Amino acid sequence: MKLGELAHKLGGQCRGDPDLEVTGLGTLEDANADEITFLASSTPRENLACCVAAAVILCEADLEAWSGPAIVCDNPHLGYARAARVLDNTPAPAPGVHPSAVVAESACIGPGVSIGANCVIEADVSIGRSVVIGPGCVVGENAQLGEGTRLFANVTVSRGVLIGQRCFIKSGAVLGSDGFGNTHEEGRWVRIPQLGGLTVGDDVQIGAATTIDRGAIGNTTIASGVVIDNLVQIGHNVQVGEGTAIVSCVGIAGSVVIGKRCVLAGAVGVADHVTICDDVHLTGMAMVTGSINKPGMYSSGTGLLPTGEWRKAAVRFRQLDELAKRVRALEKDTSK
Repeated sequence: MKLGELAHKLGGQCRGDPDLEVTGLGTLEDANADEITFLASSTPRENLACCVAAAVILCEADLEAWSGPAIVCDNPHLGYARAARVLDNTPAPAPGVHPSAVVAESACIGPGVSIGANCVIEADVSIGRSVVIGPGCVVGENAQLGEGTRLFANVTVSRGVLIGQRCFIKSGAVLGSDGFGNTHEEGRWVRIPQLGGLTVGDDVQIGAATTIDRGAIGNTTIASGVVIDNLVQIGHNVQVGEGTAIVSCVGIAGSVVIGKRCVLAGAVGVADHVTICDDVHLTGMAMVTGSINKPGMYSSGTGLLPTGEWRKAAVRFRQLDELAKRVRALEKDTSK
């Protein structure tokens, strides 16, 4: 692709020869002479001295440190993201149904759909235009996949799950599995059938080996624009608002409501029936046991310490309650 054309697609300004051919993306250190790279805000501009890329995506302030062709963007990292989409060379399977796939006669398959080897498409499934279903996927009865959605290998979409347009669902994800519904009777667990559904909006990303449970009675809902990393567990009847990001190893218990534009960093845990308002950022390994009603950044847990120091701190933590009692008693005595 010509540099000028790429700059136009990125919404940036071309500096240098607009007819320069760019064939791919590379890192600042390893990009070849026919590739484009980018200078992140956290990368020292001195690193440009050793760069041999055909062109660099950078901001106006860093242009003086680079003498070669460039695309100038206000946000180089966003420019890189857009370039990656333009230059994406991920193979797209050809439309058609693989001979080994099992597709129910009542399934409605839109034009341009690709269904891979060993897939199972059950009764009354609706698959929109240009959907790609990778090998080994199962799409349950009455499920719906919106236009342009892609399922990678071995994704399971359970019965009645509704998935919007342009969703991106990675290998091994399980959508609409039964939630962890049980009650206790005389020392044994009694399973509660999960009768609700799962609704996923448009432009949602769901990572590999992530599981999202169906509702116990009503629906679990993932709003449009949500991005979910690998190895995330989302329980029954959870509601996730638009534009929220959920990072790997997060566990969300049942009936949680999460607002718009939130960030749940790695290994965050959220207890059941908690409500989190819009624009909340939970840092890594935070444990949410109560509702959050004010936007902002929240943390819990303990930071890393050398083992000896951590053990001493843990002992002192256990002593805090007794210390608080002594302080209250002292305050009571001094007030007499």
